[in-house]
Amino acid sequence: MEIKSILIKDTTREEREQIVAESIGNIESACDGCAPGLVEMYQEYIEGRKELRQINMEFNARYVSGAEGPKRGGCMMG
Repeated sequence: MEIKSILIKDTTREEREQIVAESIGNIESACDGCAPGLVEMYQEYIEGRKELRQINMEFNARYVSGAEGPKRGGCMMG
């Protein structure tokens, strides 16, 4: 299996949408309120404004600091 770069410079918008969709899972069948925050979080990557690494680092920094991050909705998991 060939590993392709996921960097913005090496991908099209459509490829980035697919990368995010495959990473999150089947968004359409996800429980209500679970995936939209994640999809929104990665929108800047899809649009070509921020790399995945940068988005994930920012999310982790907010998580560790206790700052507000993406909202989770009605999932009753865990």
